[in-house]
Amino acid sequence: MPRGASLNESRNDETMSESESKTEEMEHREDVEAAADGSAGAEVDAGEEADGQAAGEGEDIGALDEELAAERDVLSSAEADLAAVRDELGALNDRHLRLAAEFNNYRRRVEQERLESWTRAQAELVGKLLDALDDLQRVAQLDLTNATVEAIMEGVDLVERKFMRALEDSGVEVIDPDGDRFNPETMEAMMRVPAESEEEDEQVDRVLQKGYALKGQLVRPARVSVRKKD
Repeated sequence: MPRGASLNESRNDETMSESESKTEEMEHREDVEAAADGSAGAEVDAGEEADGQAAGEGEDIGALDEELAAERDVLSSAEADLAAVRDELGALNDRHLRLAAEFNNYRRRVEQERLESWTRAQAELVGKLLDALDDLQRVAQLDLTNATVEAIMEGVDLVERKFMRALEDSGVEVIDPDGDRFNPETMEAMMRVPAESEEEDEQVDRVLQKGYALKGQLVRPARVSVRKKD
């Protein structure tokens, strides 16, 4: 083979080797760039995913904040209602205490007025009886050597009339059931007397002691003897 041809072939081989080397280098660069681009894309996707998660978490936190704010509003409203109820309860308690104090004062006042009224009524009765007592004392002081029986009896009768008038003016009623049917509510049977007929059974035979009532209230029952049919 001629020497020139050999040189040309060597050169061609070198050229092809350099071309292949460059090709391989370019392919390697493309692979590296592709890998870098893939890594960058993955980083972008991861960043977008992280941003999405952060946005979701932000929305969840916002919803929780809204719920917490709503619960705080409900709690504030409940506290306000509780304060209003406490104020109303305090006002009712104060009113109850005032009414109780007023009622106690009214009761004491009524009892005092009743006591004073009863005392005045007793004083009026005593005042009316004093005139009869004065007449009785005058009768007791009569000189028996000069007084007649008629004068003494007249004095006693005068005292009795004054006593009875004073009692009647005070609302006292005399219970004198002579000849009436026996009434256990206003009479007290002291003895029994045989009845001669059925019509006389349970009839008052004799009044041993008159009874008295004060404005419908029994003071003393009439003590009587009662006829009883055997």
